[in-house]
Parts: sequence; structure tokens; C-alpha cells
Amino acid sequence: MKSYPIAKSRRVRSTPYTSRIENQGVTAYTVYNHMLLPAAFGSLEESCDHLKKNVQVWDVSAERQVEISGNDAAKLVQLMTCRDLSNSKIGRCYYCPIIDESGNLVNDPVILKLAEDRWWLSIADSDVIFFAKGLAAGNNFEVKIKEPNVDILAVQGPLSDKMMIKVFGEKISKLKFFNFDYFDFKGVKYFIARSGWSKQGGFEIYVENSESGKELYDHFFDIGKEFNVKPGCPNLIERIESALLSYGNDFDNRDNPFEANFDKFINLDSDVKFLGKEKLKKIKENGVKRKLMGVKIEHDKIDMYCEKTLFDDNNNIVGYVRSATYSPTFKQVIGIAMIYKPYWSMSQQFKIEINEKICVGTICDLPFI
Repeated sequence: MKSYPIAKSRRVRSTPYTSRIENQGVTAYTVYNHMLLPAAFGSLEESCDHLKKNVQVWDVSAERQVEISGNDAAKLVQLMTCRDLSNSKIGRCYYCPIIDESGNLVNDPVILKLAEDRWWLSIADSDVIFFAKGLAAGNNFEVKIKEPNVDILAVQGPLSDKMMIKVFGEKISKLKFFNFDYFDFKGVKYFIARSGWSKQGGFEIYVENSESGKELYDHFFDIGKEFNVKPGCPNLIERIESALLSYGNDFDNRDNPFEANFDKFINLDSDVKFLGKEKLKKIKENGVKRKLMGVKIEHDKIDMYCEKTLFDDNNNIVGYVRSATYSPTFKQVIGIAMIYKPYWSMSQQFKIEINEKICVGTICDLPFI
């Protein structure tokens, strides 16, 4: 598939780090939350291998925040998600499917509880802020909703702890997964969570001051040579191998959280009120007819710009591939697909057309690694 450059404009926002990553050799962008998100620094395979062995710094400013504050903030946040947040604690991060009145998915943010009356929704690529504002207005909630000026830097990879300790001190090594706290660097307090969009371990730094953020970015590369630090970005190969789902790619508003395998985040037996609760009860009672699963395809290349249909030997539709890439680990194409129930058995075979060639593959469980 031919690649085309992104035409930059005011409608597609750059980040405080854009000039830096361009000087460091970014080779592809995507657009995420109306903002540039680096998609490649050269070879995906080489970058994936480096991420699994070393440490990378990512500009993920495109991971925007929706701040909800005020007396009814907790009510609104709970109304939006099927996960029970009634016992949530300040200083914790919560992965939460957001659903609509039909029980379908709107987003899957990490929700951070900053105070009893102040929350951040660290959103995937969709306009959640307008969804939140509509619900607040319709329910007469006493809240303020805004997008704060926060530009996230992610430090990811097995050596991320060592590099972060060198910058922020030993205290940061005690930060638990999906917890956050404040850490000092050159007199500036940084809001840091142990989290990130990789399975290699790491941190996300919620930078609230662009100038100090650029200084911190440069410092990582000044002191990170001993850790073989490189610029990076969410890696498609590592993401699919780890089954880290992407809203808009692997699932969207056509799908419900059961189909996306979010069962453990759906609290139908709780007393909390949330959108689509009765719809989800009905879906659970009737049973889901399709769900996300893994696929392995006997081919060495695939271009994904739309869903690809899977067929059985009788040309019945098995499901649809939604994300896929060649994996050097498995020496074949692997992907995430929405599969219909009759074909859920492991090793179920299918056919798929790739570049006018019929290829064969098998269904498997997730994650791959």
C-alpha cells in the first residue's frame, strides 16, 4: 500500500516535542485526537526489538485528558462506565470501558482519580469530551468539563526503571502498577503513573508545563546513553503480540464490552448506575454471538486500511480482521479479529484474500505472547 504524507494544518495539532522527534528521524505519523502521533522511527521490526530489550521515550501528547471536576464529578464518571468505581481511591488509575445507552463502546480510557471531585479520563481516539458534556447537561450535573493542557511523555521498556531512577530518584521504583504520584525534577513537580501502551513496563509522565517538559525530554537523551535510549512510539507489532486493544481499530461503537472481552470490567451486579446497564444484562443473558480473538495467517505481509473478511471452505463468513501485522517472532502475519461464535474453536482454519492472493490461517486465543 502506497504511503501518503499528512498535510499539517491548524486542525491537526502538533505537540511541544514535534520539532525534536522530527530531528530524531520520525518516519511516519498518524492522527489521534486531532493531534500528531508518531507511528514509526524507521523499521517497525527493529524498533520492536529495541523496545523489548532497552528503553524508549515516546511523545504521546495525543493521549488527551478530559478533566471532570465539581460536586457531581463522581456521578458523571460512573454514569459513563460499566466498571464499578464506588470504592476507587485517590492516586489510582482504572481501565474503564465507556459505553452508551445501547451498551456499545464509546472509548476505553484509563481513568485517574485525582481527588474525590476531580478526575482525568486519559482517552483513546474519540471525542469523549462532547459525550461527557452532553450527559452533564442532560442530567443537570454540577460539573466542569475541559481538556487541560497536558502533554504525556511515556518511558517504556525493561530498562525504564533504571533511567527513571537516575532522573527522579529511588522513590519512583516503589510506584506500583496503575498508581500515580508526584516527583521532582529541577524544582518542577511531575505527575507520573506506572502505566503505558506496551507490555514491556514503564511510566507515563503527565507534563503540565510545556517548557519544562521539553527540558525533561532532552535530559532523558542526555543521560540515557548507558541505557541505549531511543525515541519511539506505540509499536504495532508489540501491541498486537500483547493484544493491547485499540479503540477505532480493534473495536468501536458497533461493539459491546462483552465482545471486546472486557468481562472483568463489567459490574452488572453492583448498585451503581451507568448507561446501558439493562442492555448489557440482556446481552449477557442471551450470550454474545461474536468476540475478539487472535488469528495467524500464512503470509509475510498485510496492509490494513479497512477490515478484511475471513471465510471458511464453504465461503461462509468466519469474521473480520481488524488489526494485523507481520510478526518476526511468529514468522507470519498475526492479527486481532472479530470472530463469530460457530468458529471459536482453537485451530479453526479460514481463508483470507491478501493482495489478490488467497491465504490460509488459523484462529487462536489472545494474547499471542
